[in-house]
Amino acid sequence: MRRRAFRRPHHRTYRRVLAGSKKIHIDIDPSSINKNIHVDIPIIGDAGNVLGDLLQVFKAEAKKPDIRTWWQEIAKWRARNSLSYKKNNEIILPQFAIQRLFEATRGRDVYITTEVGQHQMWAAQFFGFEEPHRWMTSGGLGTMGYGLPAAVGVQVAHRDSLVIDIAGDASVLMTMQEMSTAIQHELPIKIFILNNQYMGMVRQWQQLLHGNRLSHSYSEALPDFVKLAEAYGCVGIQAVKPRDLDGAIKEMITVKRPVLFDCRVAALENCFPMIPSGKAHNEMLLPAEANDEATAAAFAGGKALV
Repeated sequence: MRRRAFRRPHHRTYRRVLAGSKKIHIDIDPSSINKNIHVDIPIIGDAGNVLGDLLQVFKAEAKKPDIRTWWQEIAKWRARNSLSYKKNNEIILPQFAIQRLFEATRGRDVYITTEVGQHQMWAAQFFGFEEPHRWMTSGGLGTMGYGLPAAVGVQVAHRDSLVIDIAGDASVLMTMQEMSTAIQHELPIKIFILNNQYMGMVRQWQQLLHGNRLSHSYSEALPDFVKLAEAYGCVGIQAVKPRDLDGAIKEMITVKRPVLFDCRVAALENCFPMIPSGKAHNEMLLPAEANDEATAAAFAGGKALV
Protein backbone atom coordinates (compact mmCIF):
# COMPACT_ATOMS: atom_id res chain seq x y z
CA MET A 1 0.00 0.00 0.00
CA ARG A 2 1.20 3.51 -0.75
CA ARG A 3 2.97 5.17 2.14
CA ARG A 4 0.59 8.14 2.04
CA ALA A 5 -2.34 5.84 2.72
CA PHE A 6 -0.78 4.86 6.04
CA ARG A 7 0.12 8.42 6.89
CA ARG A 8 -3.25 10.07 6.27
CA PRO A 9 -6.01 7.49 6.10
CA HIS A 10 -9.62 8.38 5.44
CA HIS A 11 -10.87 7.06 8.79
CA ARG A 12 -14.46 6.68 7.63
CA THR A 13 -13.47 4.30 4.85
CA TYR A 14 -10.22 2.48 5.54
CA ARG A 15 -11.76 0.20 8.18
CA ARG A 16 -14.23 -1.08 5.58
CA VAL A 17 -11.51 -1.68 3.03
CA LEU A 18 -9.10 -3.39 5.41
CA ALA A 19 -11.61 -5.30 7.53
CA GLY A 20 -10.45 -8.85 8.25
CA SER A 21 -7.07 -8.32 6.58
CA LYS A 22 -3.54 -8.73 7.87
CA LYS A 23 -1.47 -5.65 7.28
CA ILE A 24 2.24 -5.50 6.47
CA HIS A 25 3.77 -2.02 6.54
CA ILE A 26 7.13 -1.45 4.85
CA ASP A 27 8.54 1.99 5.63
CA ILE A 28 11.98 3.54 5.71
CA ASP A 29 10.80 5.82 8.55
CA PRO A 30 10.30 3.94 11.86
CA SER A 31 8.14 6.72 13.28
CA SER A 32 5.48 6.05 10.63
CA ILE A 33 4.83 2.50 11.79
CA ASN A 34 1.46 2.23 13.60
CA LYS A 35 1.10 5.98 13.36
CA ASN A 36 -2.42 5.93 11.97
CA ILE A 37 -3.14 2.27 11.25
CA HIS A 38 -2.12 -0.61 13.46
CA VAL A 39 -0.29 -3.23 11.39
CA ASP A 40 0.43 -6.89 12.03
CA ILE A 41 3.95 -7.02 10.59
CA PRO A 42 6.09 -3.85 10.52
CA ILE A 43 9.23 -3.92 8.36
CA ILE A 44 11.75 -1.08 8.47
CA GLY A 45 13.74 -0.56 5.29
CA ASP A 46 13.84 0.65 1.71
CA ALA A 47 10.73 -0.71 -0.04
CA GLY A 48 12.65 -1.69 -3.17
CA ASN A 49 15.15 -3.78 -1.22
CA VAL A 50 12.56 -5.31 1.10
CA LEU A 51 10.27 -6.38 -1.74
CA GLY A 52 13.22 -7.94 -3.54
CA ASP A 53 14.09 -9.92 -0.40
CA LEU A 54 10.46 -11.03 0.02
CA LEU A 55 10.40 -12.27 -3.56
CA GLN A 56 13.58 -14.30 -3.03
CA VAL A 57 12.18 -15.90 0.15
CA PHE A 58 8.97 -16.79 -1.66
CA LYS A 59 10.83 -18.36 -4.58
CA ALA A 60 12.92 -20.43 -2.16
CA GLU A 61 9.86 -21.93 -0.45
CA ALA A 62 9.59 -25.63 -1.25
CA LYS A 63 5.84 -25.71 -0.79
CA LYS A 64 3.95 -22.91 -2.47
CA PRO A 65 0.63 -21.77 -0.96
CA ASP A 66 -2.60 -22.70 -2.73
CA ILE A 67 -3.78 -19.42 -4.26
CA ARG A 68 -6.44 -20.78 -6.60
CA THR A 69 -9.21 -19.13 -4.57
CA TRP A 70 -7.39 -15.80 -4.83
CA TRP A 71 -7.09 -16.14 -8.61
CA GLN A 72 -10.81 -16.94 -8.82
CA GLU A 73 -11.53 -13.70 -6.97
CA ILE A 74 -9.27 -11.80 -9.36
CA ALA A 75 -11.08 -13.38 -12.32
CA LYS A 76 -14.40 -12.04 -10.98
CA TRP A 77 -12.96 -8.54 -10.79
CA ARG A 78 -11.56 -8.78 -14.32
CA ALA A 79 -14.92 -9.92 -15.65
CA ARG A 80 -16.50 -6.60 -14.66
CA ASN A 81 -16.29 -4.10 -17.49
CA SER A 82 -15.20 -0.97 -15.70
CA LEU A 83 -14.83 1.13 -18.87
CA SER A 84 -18.05 0.33 -20.74
CA TYR A 85 -20.15 3.02 -22.41
CA LYS A 86 -23.20 3.05 -24.69
CA LYS A 87 -22.44 3.71 -28.34
CA ASN A 88 -24.26 6.54 -30.12
CA ASN A 89 -24.50 7.05 -33.89
CA GLU A 90 -25.64 10.68 -33.72
CA ILE A 91 -23.58 12.21 -30.91
CA ILE A 92 -19.82 11.90 -30.44
CA LEU A 93 -19.08 10.35 -27.08
CA PRO A 94 -15.76 11.46 -25.57
CA GLN A 95 -14.66 7.88 -24.97
CA PHE A 96 -15.28 7.05 -28.63
CA ALA A 97 -13.43 10.18 -29.78
CA ILE A 98 -10.28 9.20 -27.89
CA GLN A 99 -10.47 5.61 -29.11
CA ARG A 100 -10.66 6.83 -32.71
CA LEU A 101 -7.77 9.24 -32.06
CA PHE A 102 -5.68 6.34 -30.75
CA GLU A 103 -6.53 4.13 -33.73
CA ALA A 104 -5.56 6.92 -36.12
CA THR A 105 -2.18 7.42 -34.43
CA ARG A 106 -1.19 3.79 -33.80
CA GLY A 107 2.36 3.04 -34.84
CA ARG A 108 3.31 6.71 -34.99
CA ASP A 109 5.87 8.53 -32.88
CA VAL A 110 3.22 10.25 -30.75
CA TYR A 111 3.29 12.17 -27.48
CA ILE A 112 0.13 13.02 -25.53
CA THR A 113 -0.38 15.91 -23.13
CA THR A 114 -3.62 16.76 -21.33
CA GLU A 115 -5.31 19.53 -19.47
CA VAL A 116 -7.23 18.67 -16.27
CA GLY A 117 -10.75 17.29 -15.96
CA GLN A 118 -12.95 14.58 -17.42
CA HIS A 119 -11.02 14.54 -20.70
CA GLN A 120 -7.85 13.78 -18.73
CA MET A 121 -9.47 10.71 -17.16
CA TRP A 122 -10.87 9.52 -20.49
CA ALA A 123 -7.48 9.99 -22.16
CA ALA A 124 -5.87 7.79 -19.50
CA GLN A 125 -8.57 5.15 -19.94
CA PHE A 126 -9.08 5.01 -23.70
CA PHE A 127 -5.83 6.09 -25.36
CA GLY A 128 -3.84 2.84 -25.61
CA PHE A 129 -0.29 4.01 -25.07
CA GLU A 130 2.19 1.75 -26.87
CA GLU A 131 5.43 3.11 -25.39
CA PRO A 132 6.52 4.60 -22.04
CA HIS A 133 7.31 8.26 -21.45
CA ARG A 134 4.63 9.43 -23.91
CA TRP A 135 2.11 10.79 -21.38
CA MET A 136 2.47 14.32 -19.99
CA THR A 137 -0.29 15.23 -17.54
CA SER A 138 -0.75 17.24 -14.36
CA GLY A 139 -1.53 14.33 -12.07
CA GLY A 140 -0.65 15.97 -8.77
CA LEU A 141 -1.96 19.51 -8.34
CA GLY A 142 -4.33 19.16 -11.28
CA THR A 143 -3.40 22.37 -13.08
CA MET A 144 -5.93 23.49 -15.68
CA GLY A 145 -4.10 24.89 -18.69
CA TYR A 146 -1.09 22.59 -18.36
CA GLY A 147 -1.53 20.66 -21.59
CA LEU A 148 -1.09 23.33 -24.26
CA PRO A 149 2.23 24.81 -23.08
CA ALA A 150 3.39 21.28 -22.26
CA ALA A 151 2.69 20.32 -25.87
CA VAL A 152 4.75 23.30 -27.01
CA GLY A 153 7.67 22.11 -24.88
CA VAL A 154 7.38 18.51 -26.06
CA GLN A 155 7.27 19.60 -29.70
CA VAL A 156 10.43 21.70 -29.22
CA ALA A 157 12.17 18.64 -27.77
CA HIS A 158 10.78 16.24 -30.41
CA ARG A 159 10.58 18.22 -33.63
CA ASP A 160 9.57 15.32 -35.87
CA SER A 161 7.06 13.70 -33.52
CA LEU A 162 3.29 13.98 -33.46
CA VAL A 163 2.33 15.94 -30.33
CA ILE A 164 -1.34 16.05 -29.30
CA ASP A 165 -2.90 17.89 -26.39
CA ILE A 166 -6.14 16.14 -25.42
CA ALA A 167 -7.96 19.10 -23.93
CA GLY A 168 -11.22 20.28 -22.43
CA ASP A 169 -12.99 23.41 -23.63
CA ALA A 170 -12.56 25.12 -20.23
CA SER A 171 -8.99 24.08 -19.38
CA VAL A 172 -7.52 24.93 -22.76
CA LEU A 173 -8.64 28.55 -22.49
CA MET A 174 -6.40 29.03 -19.46
CA THR A 175 -3.28 29.16 -21.65
CA MET A 176 -4.69 29.60 -25.16
CA GLN A 177 -2.33 32.50 -25.76
CA GLU A 178 0.49 29.96 -26.18
CA MET A 179 -0.92 29.14 -29.63
CA SER A 180 0.94 32.26 -30.76
CA THR A 181 4.15 30.65 -29.49
CA ALA A 182 3.41 27.56 -31.57
CA ILE A 183 2.79 29.71 -34.65
CA GLN A 184 5.87 31.87 -34.13
CA HIS A 185 8.20 28.89 -33.71
CA GLU A 186 6.49 26.70 -36.33
CA LEU A 187 5.51 23.97 -33.88
CA PRO A 188 2.78 21.79 -35.44
CA ILE A 189 1.05 20.82 -32.17
CA LYS A 190 -2.49 19.42 -32.32
CA ILE A 191 -5.00 20.59 -29.71
CA PHE A 192 -7.78 17.99 -29.62
CA ILE A 193 -10.58 19.67 -27.64
CA LEU A 194 -13.38 17.53 -26.20
CA ASN A 195 -15.93 20.33 -26.21
CA ASN A 196 -18.93 19.59 -23.97
CA GLN A 197 -19.55 23.24 -23.03
CA TYR A 198 -19.05 22.51 -19.34
CA MET A 199 -16.35 22.33 -16.75
CA GLY A 200 -17.17 18.65 -16.95
CA MET A 201 -15.65 17.30 -13.76
CA VAL A 202 -17.16 20.11 -11.70
CA ARG A 203 -20.54 19.61 -13.38
CA GLN A 204 -20.41 15.86 -12.71
CA TRP A 205 -19.81 16.36 -9.00
CA GLN A 206 -22.52 19.00 -8.80
CA GLN A 207 -24.98 16.72 -10.60
CA LEU A 208 -24.28 13.61 -8.56
CA LEU A 209 -23.34 15.08 -5.21
CA HIS A 210 -25.36 18.27 -4.98
CA GLY A 211 -28.72 17.42 -6.51
CA ASN A 212 -27.83 18.86 -9.94
CA ARG A 213 -27.54 22.36 -8.50
CA LEU A 214 -25.05 23.73 -11.00
CA SER A 215 -22.85 26.66 -10.10
CA HIS A 216 -20.35 28.27 -12.49
CA SER A 217 -19.75 25.02 -14.39
CA TYR A 218 -21.62 25.76 -17.65
CA SER A 219 -19.68 27.63 -20.34
CA GLU A 220 -22.35 29.70 -22.07
CA ALA A 221 -20.08 31.94 -24.10
CA LEU A 222 -17.29 29.79 -25.47
CA PRO A 223 -15.39 31.08 -28.48
CA ASP A 224 -15.78 29.53 -31.91
CA PHE A 225 -12.59 27.45 -31.82
CA VAL A 226 -12.35 27.24 -35.61
CA LYS A 227 -12.47 31.03 -35.95
CA LEU A 228 -10.10 31.37 -32.99
CA ALA A 229 -7.64 29.11 -34.81
CA GLU A 230 -7.89 31.32 -37.88
CA ALA A 231 -7.29 34.39 -35.73
CA TYR A 232 -4.05 32.88 -34.49
CA GLY A 233 -3.06 31.85 -38.00
CA CYS A 234 -3.32 28.13 -37.44
CA VAL A 235 -5.77 25.51 -38.71
CA GLY A 236 -9.25 25.05 -37.25
CA ILE A 237 -11.16 21.76 -37.65
CA GLN A 238 -14.53 20.78 -36.25
CA ALA A 239 -16.31 17.40 -35.92
CA VAL A 240 -19.94 17.17 -34.79
CA LYS A 241 -21.10 13.71 -35.89
CA PRO A 242 -19.38 10.35 -35.24
CA ARG A 243 -19.28 9.62 -38.97
CA ASP A 244 -17.17 12.75 -39.54
CA LEU A 245 -14.62 11.97 -36.84
CA ASP A 246 -12.14 9.70 -38.65
CA GLY A 247 -11.78 11.98 -41.65
CA ALA A 248 -11.35 15.06 -39.48
CA ILE A 249 -8.70 13.35 -37.31
CA LYS A 250 -6.83 12.26 -40.45
CA GLU A 251 -6.84 15.86 -41.69
CA MET A 252 -5.56 17.07 -38.31
CA ILE A 253 -2.65 14.63 -38.41
CA THR A 254 -1.78 15.37 -42.03
CA VAL A 255 -1.61 19.15 -41.61
CA LYS A 256 1.94 20.30 -40.84
CA ARG A 257 0.81 23.34 -38.87
CA PRO A 258 -0.67 23.95 -35.41
CA VAL A 259 -4.29 22.79 -35.22
CA LEU A 260 -7.26 23.54 -32.96
CA PHE A 261 -9.66 20.61 -33.28
CA ASP A 262 -13.15 21.33 -31.94
CA CYS A 263 -14.64 17.92 -31.19
CA ARG A 264 -18.26 18.45 -30.12
CA VAL A 265 -19.02 15.68 -27.63
CA ALA A 266 -22.03 14.70 -25.50
CA ALA A 267 -22.58 17.50 -23.01
CA LEU A 268 -23.71 15.45 -20.01
CA GLU A 269 -21.56 12.32 -20.29
CA ASN A 270 -20.12 11.31 -16.91
CA CYS A 271 -16.73 9.79 -16.26
CA PHE A 272 -16.59 6.41 -14.51
CA PRO A 273 -15.38 4.52 -12.49
CA MET A 274 -15.97 7.01 -9.71
CA ILE A 275 -15.58 6.78 -5.94
CA PRO A 276 -18.45 8.70 -4.30
CA SER A 277 -17.52 11.11 -1.55
CA GLY A 278 -17.02 9.32 1.76
CA LYS A 279 -16.97 5.86 0.19
CA ALA A 280 -14.17 3.30 0.08
CA HIS A 281 -12.23 2.17 -2.99
CA ASN A 282 -14.13 -1.11 -3.04
CA GLU A 283 -17.38 0.87 -3.29
CA MET A 284 -16.57 2.65 -6.54
CA LEU A 285 -19.36 3.15 -9.06
CA LEU A 286 -18.83 1.45 -12.42
CA PRO A 287 -20.49 2.73 -15.62
CA ALA A 288 -22.61 -0.37 -16.19
CA GLU A 289 -23.97 -0.07 -12.65
CA ALA A 290 -24.52 3.69 -12.62
CA ASN A 291 -28.29 3.73 -13.10
CA ASP A 292 -30.40 6.36 -11.34
CA GLU A 293 -31.16 4.19 -8.30
CA ALA A 294 -27.58 3.03 -7.78
CA THR A 295 -26.24 6.55 -8.21
CA ALA A 296 -28.73 8.01 -5.76
CA ALA A 297 -27.88 5.34 -3.19
CA ALA A 298 -24.13 5.77 -3.67
CA PHE A 299 -24.27 9.51 -3.09
CA ALA A 300 -26.94 9.55 -0.40
CA GLY A 301 -25.83 11.72 2.49
CA GLY A 302 -22.60 12.75 0.81
CA LYS A 303 -23.25 16.47 0.45
CA ALA A 304 -19.80 17.64 1.48
CA LEU A 305 -17.74 19.65 -0.98
CA VAL A 306 -14.67 17.80 -2.21
